[in-house]
Amino acid sequence: MRTTNKPASLSFYGAAGTVTGSRYLLQTGGRRILVDCGLFQGYKQLRLRNWSALPFKVRDIDAVVLTHAHIDHSGYLPVLTKQGYRGPIYCSEGTLALCKVLLPDSAHLQEDDAAFLNRHGLSKHKPALPLYTQADVQDCLRQFRAVSMDDGTSLGAGTTFTLRRAGHLLGACFVRIEGHGVSVTFSGDLGRVDDPILNPPTAAEATDYLVCESTYGDREHPKIDPEVELARCLRPAIARRGVVVVPTFAVGRAQSLLLHIARLKHRGELPDVPVYLDSPMAIDASGLYRRFMREHRLSAADNSLMCNAASFINTPEQSKSLDRRDGPMIIISASGMATGGRVIHHLKAFLGEQRNLILLAGFQAPGTRGGSLVNGAATIRIHGQDFPVRAEVRQLQASSSHADANEILAWMRQLKTPPRQTFITHGEPGASDALRQRIERELGWPVLVPEYRQTIELTPHAHRELRHAAVP
Repeated sequence: MRTTNKPASLSFYGAAGTVTGSRYLLQTGGRRILVDCGLFQGYKQLRLRNWSALPFKVRDIDAVVLTHAHIDHSGYLPVLTKQGYRGPIYCSEGTLALCKVLLPDSAHLQEDDAAFLNRHGLSKHKPALPLYTQADVQDCLRQFRAVSMDDGTSLGAGTTFTLRRAGHLLGACFVRIEGHGVSVTFSGDLGRVDDPILNPPTAAEATDYLVCESTYGDREHPKIDPEVELARCLRPAIARRGVVVVPTFAVGRAQSLLLHIARLKHRGELPDVPVYLDSPMAIDASGLYRRFMREHRLSAADNSLMCNAASFINTPEQSKSLDRRDGPMIIISASGMATGGRVIHHLKAFLGEQRNLILLAGFQAPGTRGGSLVNGAATIRIHGQDFPVRAEVRQLQASSSHADANEILAWMRQLKTPPRQTFITHGEPGASDALRQRIERELGWPVLVPEYRQTIELTPHAHRELRHAAVP
């Protein structure tokens, strides 16, 4: 067993200075615990980190604890196991079920993209290779271990962790790790108190150190009924017989959109235009809402309404046929930031027509195609070619599954005692710093926005001094 007299520390190997690539390494009591292991997304310089050597020894990791299944939190796990990690990957039952859908799809997209680039000679690398394959994913999934929420689980050497519901996504949790006089809570992604589908986050226990997301740390979500907003966006496009392309996150966002559209049609507030769900991953994920009824607010009738709201598009041939059809129609397809998948082929087909609508349904990271569309780009580059943007582009403001700044602060206020230190991560620099200022001003807590690859020494209860040093 490793010595336990080494000081506890926390290293930020992702989601520092950016939203994606969540990876935190906690060392305490001789144990090395990786919390989340996600892909970097967005700007090329961030995506290149996915191909860089990890700044720690993979075989020295004792355990991985996963907050939830979104790819920016889970999508690097197949690389970790491919490089030699052989320990457990702990998560909730809902997260495991979703990872069995999301990770194979991530590998499939990478394999398809590499094949396309090789087929058309568009890659600087000969040949272009995927970051990992579906075989790598199946090997990785064998190391997953589902644990119950609210029950403590031993990590050995006197260290335990507990998962508690975070909202945001089926199975999503925040995690509290405690051992050797130090407790650290990682928020993961926090959901919303009034989310129309998911149950709200539970209150957190007292903790020495808190690592909290800040995706929307600089803003408040508008007080808009999501169905009212959706109808206002869709009706004009349908009236002009346009095609509505909705790049969406296949798990969570796609299902809420289907439910809202079904309800609007049922009330006669939208015409009965055809709706197509063109994402095998979203189709598979929709069925999980029936399995995990306790995690959301939907009745059996709502579940049925949601699952019957669209025609399912399963094969590539069916997907391609949509691009040859005229409107009005609504195509809901992954990915949510238009970084890959079938939706980019629909964008190629429909971006150039003024009557069409590109409806963005969630956060769009800078450097993604979705981020460029939100910022009014005149052209979008897809497969080495620039496509003019003539279609209307709109972004839904009321559909986010992330807590906003007020909701994050309200969750923090439930802590009975302030953390000794709060770390703000998982946000763009402006959002993280805005939340930092509000925490200092309104709560009076010590707070820090850590840098990428920074390591912080964590002192046990008996000490008060916080020391930190940057990793070279």
